[in-house]
Amino acid sequence: MSDPTPPTRRRAYCVLGAGSLPYARLAIASLLARCEDALDLHLITDAEADRAAIAAAVAEIDVPARHQVSVHAQAELDAIAETAWADWPHLRAFRFGHPCWRKLTDPLLLAAPGEEMLILDPDLYFPNAFTFDPTPARGVLLMWQPPSCLLPPEVVRRAYDQGVALAHHVDIGVAQARHNWDLAWLDDLIARLGGTALPRAMHIEAIIWAALAQREGGGYLPPEHWHCWRNTHGGRLARKLGASGERQLHRERWAQIKCFHGGGAAKWWVPGLVASGALPAPTRIATHLPPQPFEPLTRAEYEAGQRWKDWARRLGYYRVVGG
Repeated sequence: MSDPTPPTRRRAYCVLGAGSLPYARLAIASLLARCEDALDLHLITDAEADRAAIAAAVAEIDVPARHQVSVHAQAELDAIAETAWADWPHLRAFRFGHPCWRKLTDPLLLAAPGEEMLILDPDLYFPNAFTFDPTPARGVLLMWQPPSCLLPPEVVRRAYDQGVALAHHVDIGVAQARHNWDLAWLDDLIARLGGTALPRAMHIEAIIWAALAQREGGGYLPPEHWHCWRNTHGGRLARKLGASGERQLHRERWAQIKCFHGGGAAKWWVPGLVASGALPAPTRIATHLPPQPFEPLTRAEYEAGQRWKDWARRLGYYRVVGG
């Protein structure tokens, strides 16, 4: 009797440096242990030394047979970009900005046209058995997180000046899409936002995701399952008064979460919380909830938010509770 046909693997991508391994190791291990989809996971990093360190970390993980994992140094992707993107100079140059920007570009260099891309941050945790939601034929699915994290303001304003529509509450922890974006439009967008003069700021990535969301369509992954940690004002004050970040994470509804994005400081707390054994035992989440439609972020709403931040800064709010 011949062997059964192996399941088709869903292609996942994660851009990370070796310096993120203190928390990224948990992200990779929990993903591979809890995801019931068969994954072809591509870990994309910087220099050869990073590739070797990440490969060594993966070798210490018990990878289920349904998955396949590979690690790629930047030079490998540089060579592909030089040929595949010969007509798109702004896309090629964008890859050499902030390392986080390569989450937008490098999966496109490894995926075949029309192929699914599950794009993941390294500061995730998967507490329960799950499968990824269906990826639409067109459009992009992103995580939902208020408030807006579009920075720096001068680049956001330049987008509005150029007539670029932006989505609200986009979080960059997980994205699902297919390799069918209009790369000529994306190249032109980068040029209009500043091209090689763009400041090397991490959250410019979020501006481009927000523009992609409004152009391509799609929606927010259901936040009940795909949950982003919120650095709330109350939480900031509680930590100033001595509460630990790990203790604050106890309040999350872990039993209903497929994926937890511990952005910011929370990524350093999750490994300790997991090691303490304080989380509930893993369950299995078998359902897929429908995505929520993207909300547009108008210029008036954005400027109102900036005025509030300016007012809080003048009053010394951030000096008290932190940024």
